[in-house]
Amino acid sequence: MSFVHLHVHTEFSLLDGACRIDKVAKRAAELGMPALAVTDHGVMYGAVAFYKACKAAGIQPIIGCEVYVAPRTRHDKEQARDRDYTHLVLLCRNETGYHNLCRLVSVSFTEGFYVKPRIDWELLEKHSEGLICLSGCVRGYIPQNILRGDYDEAKRKALELRKLFGEDGFYLEIQNHRIPEEERASAGLIRISRETGIPLVLTNDAHYINREDAYYQDVLMAIQTGKSVSDPDRLKMATEELYLKSEEEMAQLFPEQREAMDNTLKIASLCSFEFEFGHYHLPKFKLPAGETDSAAYLRRLCNEGFSRRFADRPEVRSQLDYELDMIEKMGFVDYFLIVADFIGYA
Repeated sequence: MSFVHLHVHTEFSLLDGACRIDKVAKRAAELGMPALAVTDHGVMYGAVAFYKACKAAGIQPIIGCEVYVAPRTRHDKEQARDRDYTHLVLLCRNETGYHNLCRLVSVSFTEGFYVKPRIDWELLEKHSEGLICLSGCVRGYIPQNILRGDYDEAKRKALELRKLFGEDGFYLEIQNHRIPEEERASAGLIRISRETGIPLVLTNDAHYINREDAYYQDVLMAIQTGKSVSDPDRLKMATEELYLKSEEEMAQLFPEQREAMDNTLKIASLCSFEFEFGHYHLPKFKLPAGETDSAAYLRRLCNEGFSRRFADRPEVRSQLDYELDMIEKMGFVDYFLIVADFIGYA
């Protein structure tokens, strides 16, 4: 086996992906593939379920995301200039990469949301460690510049991303779903690879598991856009090739680019992130100025609340002390402070 799918949209690419997580993991195993990536659009909702499904199917899970990149910055939100986002695929090498990807996706919602949850190049530079980057589908920044005729800008960004992610951390993603635009974009990507030495990687933009499932994905697109499936003018995929293809099918797409297939295995070998279950991984609460101990701060807040509500009731005081001791013993002090913080904000 010399191919692994690294670009897959599950049901968590809402109203777009039609790959049920349990079924797509089993299908990859049936095809003899040793690993499988999840790259849902802009979100990581399905990461844990995907991880468990892959483990159950006996294959290696690769956690990733196809992020949306703002045309200017994540803070710019003008309709005329900032609706035209591009795509980029990020895969976790290790735990550091997972934390960075979580950060990128979170900030894309809290700071960058405009039509879609968006990051920008500045944010990516700060949180690139531990990640592998693929240039994305035909909606990626580099392919889009190739299609616009700005080859120099496409090449410049490719070199910039190689410098950011390292020699083995950035790949030019070629696809062939029988779409004319992709053919032109791939020709430019292959040229960039030839001129710069940046490696190619072959992917299929899998939105459903089998070819015949294209109809179900089409229905999802109709729901997403509020259109009837009988509407000839609605947005829909111009191909039925977006399924989980076998190694043999993938080999036929770019027969002269065998290394691009082999690189999928190389990338899979570089990704070794594992979830650790059965343990709490709670964030630390940022204490206000002047406070140095979380447990003492929680006790002070509780004592203030006790004074307002109960005045002098020994039996309630005893219960409060018992519960605070238990919270501290279980390591939940920061959790209670975080919950109190957002409830107080609300």
